[in-house]
Amino acid sequence: MHELGVVFSVIKQIEGIAAENEVRKVSRVVLELGEVSTVIPAYLADCWKWAVKRTQILPEAELEIRTIEAVTYCEDCGKEYPTVRHGKLCPYCGSEKTYLLRGNEFIIKEIEVE
Repeated sequence: MHELGVVFSVIKQIEGIAAENEVRKVSRVVLELGEVSTVIPAYLADCWKWAVKRTQILPEAELEIRTIEAVTYCEDCGKEYPTVRHGKLCPYCGSEKTYLLRGNEFIIKEIEVE
């Protein structure tokens, strides 16, 4: 489960930002998570609950996860489509000349402090 490593990385980044800004307590964190980012939101949330209790500035911090829809672009017909539903094959023209526009992101969007 790589979600625990992801959570440790997020906590480390937040602790760094908090130190730079002289923040003593974080109450809420919002993460934007791409649909095809390979991070499972439920596992991430469970790891978060466990890991933040072991920190000084995040022990009760709430986690909100927002999903970024995965969208793919077709180079042949120029259309965009939902990646999860159709995969790499364009549903409009059948082309395989496609690439992911968005949906694999992992972003710390907001940090709410007390």
